[in-house]
Amino acid sequence: MPTSSDIAIRVEGLGKRYRIGARQQGYKTLRERVNDLALTPFRGARLLLGRNGDEEESPPGKTYDPQSAIRNSLPSTIWALRDVSFEVKRGEVVGIIGRNGAGKSTLLKVLSRITEPTSGAVDIYGRVSSLLEVGTGFHHELTGRENIFLNGAILGMRKTEIARKFDEIVAFAEIEDFIDTPVKHYSSGMYVRLAFAVAAHLEPEILLVDEVLAVGDIQFQKKCLAKMHDASKHGRTVLFVSHNMAAITRLCERAILLLDGQVIDDNRAHQVVSKYMRSSFGSPAIRGWTNDAKKPGDDIVRLCRVRICNQSGDTSETIEIRQPVGVEMEYEVLKPGHVLVPNFHFFNEEGIYVFVIHDFGSEWRYRPREVGTYISTAWIPGNFLAEGTFFVGTAVSTYKPVTVHFYERDALAFYVVDTLDGDSARGDFAGHLPGVVRPVVNWTTVAKSAAET
Repeated sequence: MPTSSDIAIRVEGLGKRYRIGARQQGYKTLRERVNDLALTPFRGARLLLGRNGDEEESPPGKTYDPQSAIRNSLPSTIWALRDVSFEVKRGEVVGIIGRNGAGKSTLLKVLSRITEPTSGAVDIYGRVSSLLEVGTGFHHELTGRENIFLNGAILGMRKTEIARKFDEIVAFAEIEDFIDTPVKHYSSGMYVRLAFAVAAHLEPEILLVDEVLAVGDIQFQKKCLAKMHDASKHGRTVLFVSHNMAAITRLCERAILLLDGQVIDDNRAHQVVSKYMRSSFGSPAIRGWTNDAKKPGDDIVRLCRVRICNQSGDTSETIEIRQPVGVEMEYEVLKPGHVLVPNFHFFNEEGIYVFVIHDFGSEWRYRPREVGTYISTAWIPGNFLAEGTFFVGTAVSTYKPVTVHFYERDALAFYVVDTLDGDSARGDFAGHLPGVVRPVVNWTTVAKSAAET
């Protein structure tokens, strides 16, 4: 059991309630609290007053009921977090996963002292840096340079400490030409690059990161993940909220799964991610977009639907290892004359890029597509993938010139189940077999005669 000196974050019975329709308040200043105390005796009376401070008259034929008026004016409530408890040791990298609305971002806001909890307790042991939303902690009127020093000061760092890290921060954020420009003129990508660079390089003991990394491009995301991994190796604690399951399993040894504001599982990252993907509240084996404005794509081609199917053509998120698995993409071509190449990207639960497949062998390899709806299916043979969870990214590209019209990472997931029937690559071995592929191959064995030896 970890001692108190080993703990970076302790959460006990944490709850956060929001009043729907009510104005949410943050922490109050001393002046506001003193003002509240002075006005408290009058608050009960004010609930019964009209907008101009005058008593409201009862509607004709009705009796005015003050208690009823108060009840009807109260907003309804929801619990974003309910009885959440866990501990994070120093140097741990913990992923927080769950569907939208599960309470992930609310949890990080409470830990960051942005939002006050309704119940429970949170103990933080160390200097915290947070990257929760694009713009959190930045003053829009200040330049990038000024915001770097402002954030460092908020973290309690001396000006000399910040100056020592300054060039490294600017280089990481790739905004050298705009460092003296007010950040209100930054694009969302520039904003998040600088925000992450500041949060990661000013040497916090605890780093809280939300899904804002999705704003950056793929190369910058890789830099961020590498930086967080480096922070963990130097004993810093990282809490990482993401919908990118490959990133979670690659970066985190442990993950916490939230559902409706409650902790559903807290275990090794691979196990929690597998449970999330196999459960009814994880990413399904079929996904579709009906709203044209939200379909991934551009003015040439848009994604409509993707799914995982078994050899019978039925949608299935569980595939028996000996059976082929089909990955199907339905998309609509909006402009004619483009040679479009559907492609799928496969990752395993450890975040390893298993392979990518392109539709190069079909009749459409050199043939421009007319306007219309198309369905492309790729079949992965049985006895090829190892058992475990696989995540599929789906894309359509053109290669002359190279253009990615859409790429929906982690669009699908499916689980390969091995068998103990003896006719898979496992044979009669019931233990753990590592690896991302598990093919059945032909073996030959001959016995050398005594004369040959």
